[in-house]
Amino acid sequence: MANEQEFEMKIPFTKMSGSGNDFILIDHRSPFLSEDRIKEFTRKVCRRRFSVGADGLILIENSTRADFRWRFFNADGSEAEMCGNGGRCAARFAFVKGIAPAQLQFETLAGMIHAQVEGKRVKLEMPKPHDLKMDERIFIEGKELTISRINTGVPHAVLFLKEIDEMEVVEMGRAIRFHPHYAPSGVNANFVKVEGDSSLSVRTYERGVEDETLACGTGVVASALISAIKGFVKSPVSVRTRGGEILNVYFEIERDQIKRLFFEGEVHIVYEGEIWEEAYL
Repeated sequence: MANEQEFEMKIPFTKMSGSGNDFILIDHRSPFLSEDRIKEFTRKVCRRRFSVGADGLILIENSTRADFRWRFFNADGSEAEMCGNGGRCAARFAFVKGIAPAQLQFETLAGMIHAQVEGKRVKLEMPKPHDLKMDERIFIEGKELTISRINTGVPHAVLFLKEIDEMEVVEMGRAIRFHPHYAPSGVNANFVKVEGDSSLSVRTYERGVEDETLACGTGVVASALISAIKGFVKSPVSVRTRGGEILNVYFEIERDQIKRLFFEGEVHIVYEGEIWEEAYL
């Protein structure tokens, strides 16, 4: 009976976009989606053309340690520890809905996240990165590539190129994402061009979405940090995403040790509505 009731209801939601990354946000503080249905529900509502369509689903839940707890699901139904653009959307959503104040913190699988909301702009303090590996050499299609990686909430590989506009991001990104070197969990793939002392251009193939996205917050942060460690840029770093928006990354690095780390940009509320059962059955 519980499952039948679950799928009879119309579910209120908000559609938001952070730098071209779009998300479905649902206030789930009074839970109504059963645990065994969430992944299937995510896959179905994130389908473009057949349902709402999005890069991911964000559930806002109660927390005993923070203003709220979030759960983030990629479009394929896999749950991820962190998403920078999704985190900024969640912070503004919680503020607009009266769930949290302008200065807030929320609980994630990657740790506690702090944020500041000022209008459409959200500045997010990211969790401390880990698993830094510089200049690893791997072979793809017989070619040796020098790739660095770091976990900024989720694992990211960073490859520097002289030009990225003509790059076959989906093909190469998929090859890196599923490379045995990164097994079993895989990795997100970022293609980076250094534009100046404090500027980059980045294109990202996202694990879970299994495609290039218009922006990836944790990928932007990973790219900026690896670039800084290599001495290519200094904080603050302006990063141009595939969607054209400029995101800012602020950090302190001492002897390759990353201290404080912030990520800032605009997020937009696109629309609100109700998801009918026809869209997720």
